[in-house]
Amino acid sequence: MNDLDNNLLNVINEDFSRENAAYNIRKDGVGIERNSTEDATIEPKKDKEGIDVYVKEGAEMAYVHIPVIITKGGFSDKVYNDFYIGKGANAIINAGCGIHNDVHADSSHNGIHRFFIEEGATVVYIEKHYGEGKGDGKKILDPVTEIHLKKNASLKMDTAQIKGVSSTIRTTKAFLEEGAKLEINEKIFTHEKQTAKTVFEVELNGNKSSAKISSRSVASENSHQDFISKVVGNSDCYAHVECDAIIKDKATVTSDPMIVANTVDASLVHEATIGKIAGEQLIKLMTLGLSKEKAEETIINGFLK
Repeated sequence: MNDLDNNLLNVINEDFSRENAAYNIRKDGVGIERNSTEDATIEPKKDKEGIDVYVKEGAEMAYVHIPVIITKGGFSDKVYNDFYIGKGANAIINAGCGIHNDVHADSSHNGIHRFFIEEGATVVYIEKHYGEGKGDGKKILDPVTEIHLKKNASLKMDTAQIKGVSSTIRTTKAFLEEGAKLEINEKIFTHEKQTAKTVFEVELNGNKSSAKISSRSVASENSHQDFISKVVGNSDCYAHVECDAIIKDKATVTSDPMIVANTVDASLVHEATIGKIAGEQLIKLMTLGLSKEKAEETIINGFLK
């Protein structure tokens, strides 16, 4: 790995460490480093691009890192990663992709991830996306995540689109059994003419299952964002979906929520707020000596923190 590779890796996975962790580093469509541990095993797929990650039953804390970096302009990558989390295990999984593109052809990465989380297991999944480069070619990231939560299993998913991504379609589907818990915290920043579309589809099939989905985004300049969610309650369950967006300049944001209660015991809530930066916030910071631009930057950073 060279300096460019390491810089990309530090942006998308700043906590990456080769010590006491299983990891798979993918660069320009090829796995260049791989390691397994006693608690987590990583194996390459035999029938297509991607890996299978196995966290053993009862693992006290398994650390897994699977970053992807793309440094070739005009390069397209598609990978299938499956995660099998054993009963009662605990795991922290860091993923994400960084694209550097200095040419006029588009570069893209499409990561298709499936999680099979057994009874009583707990997973924290962290995913960051980032784009950079001097070329006019787009940096395209279209992640797909499919989550299967067994009885009393839980997954917390923190995703962030930092900057520089020209176009993204982010699709997440989840299926919850009895007592399962899902928490998703999404943060997206777009500028210039960038576009971002988020699609959530969640089915709460087991009694006492719950889901909490929070999306915070900032759209500036001429960018556009779409937020689409569909939550289906098929049991005695609870879900709360929240979409908060700040718009600047000529940017636009749409929110399209759907909640479906198929039983009287389903409690489903959706909230959406879209608006500009509050004037009183700007004034307060500007009275402290900040310029308008710096005050706006401070508010946005705090909003996306």
